[in-house]
Amino acid sequence: MRRFALRTGLRWKLIIAIAAVSSLGAIALSLVVHNAARVSMLDSSRDMQDERIKWVQSVYKTKGLPPFAKIDDPALPPSLRAVVLTGKRATYLDDDQGDAPEVWAAVPLANGRVLSIHTRFEDRYAVLTDLDQALVVGSASVVLGGCALGVLIGGQLSRRLRKAATAAGKITEGDTGVRIRDAIGGRVRDETDDLARAVDAMADALQQRLDAERRVTADIAHELRTPVTGLLTAAELLPPGRPTELVRDRAQAMRTLVEDVLEVARLETAAERAELQEIALGEFVERRVRVLAPDATVRVDRNAYVHTDPRRLERILGNLLANAARHGRTPVEVTVDGRVLKVRDHGPGFPAALLAEGPSRFRTGSTDRSGNGHGLGLTIATGQARVLGARLTFRNAIPQDGGVPSEGREADGGAVAVLWLPESAPTETGSIPVITLPE
Repeated sequence: MRRFALRTGLRWKLIIAIAAVSSLGAIALSLVVHNAARVSMLDSSRDMQDERIKWVQSVYKTKGLPPFAKIDDPALPPSLRAVVLTGKRATYLDDDQGDAPEVWAAVPLANGRVLSIHTRFEDRYAVLTDLDQALVVGSASVVLGGCALGVLIGGQLSRRLRKAATAAGKITEGDTGVRIRDAIGGRVRDETDDLARAVDAMADALQQRLDAERRVTADIAHELRTPVTGLLTAAELLPPGRPTELVRDRAQAMRTLVEDVLEVARLETAAERAELQEIALGEFVERRVRVLAPDATVRVDRNAYVHTDPRRLERILGNLLANAARHGRTPVEVTVDGRVLKVRDHGPGFPAALLAEGPSRFRTGSTDRSGNGHGLGLTIATGQARVLGARLTFRNAIPQDGGVPSEGREADGGAVAVLWLPESAPTETGSIPVITLPE
């Protein structure tokens, strides 16, 4: 079962984290301030009511009972009456009837009577409501300020990481001149700069190894040219016979391999430039297919004039036809639709590794399709397409019964190679124009 993964940006994660922390802090601080203020008001109310009952007691002895005081009030809380009857002055808070608690104060009189007063300090506790509103506004301001700070910090960090990812993608596509540290810029040194330096160092080391590998491959192929040429010349001097034919055949195969290796090495240096001409693609393909693969069928759905290099285009077409003839099955069909050239066979289809990763030199893929050869034909075709500013894609055709090929089952619809030629010619720097593929 595939787990559902929710993808969120770093900016939103920072905003959510800062908002959560700010909210928790604001709520905790508001509760502390609210409780502290309420406790302080309750203590102040008790003290004030205690002072008032002492004043009422002194007035009662000299001038009589004030109108707001009562003797033996029937509403007097029993717990307060019990304490006062022991001969003590006491206060009592009734906090169950509203926001402003009722504060009682009582003193004992002679003959077991109790003098008491009670009131609600509503004006004082209205201040507590105003304080709560101020705390809510302040908390909301803190959360909004934290979110704004998260947007700024997260946005800057997210932009730097996206620039780094874009630069890394360009390096992956073969632009060896791109460096992540230069792409992200900025004066602030943080972990992103450390990551950029590490990736740049890794890219430099990898590029050096690739350059060394290419030089070694090219040097070996170049050094083999002379002895292979001599071998072919010597084979021509051998007397006629089956052994001579075998020697000539193997020597010619070795020479073809050496030339292919040299071509791959040149294409990988990105120094190749196309010699452009305007050609009618449909007519060009028909003529070349009659020479390269006479048994293949050609269908021109829509002809188009393209600005391209005929020699390199012929090389691509020849390699695709040779691959179809060697690893596929007849019939081989070539279709031209505007600027799109398609070559299809009816064999087992391309191996999964090639579809997933693309052609690779000296990797022939699975034995059902690429058991022979050196894996250079499609690699050369892809490299030549890159020089032309074109795009070469590979896929397997859907079987005629409408089913979907599954792992371990041959794709009896065959292998399909599609060359998408660009509307504009390659630039002088060899960059690839943008090609919009149809849905």
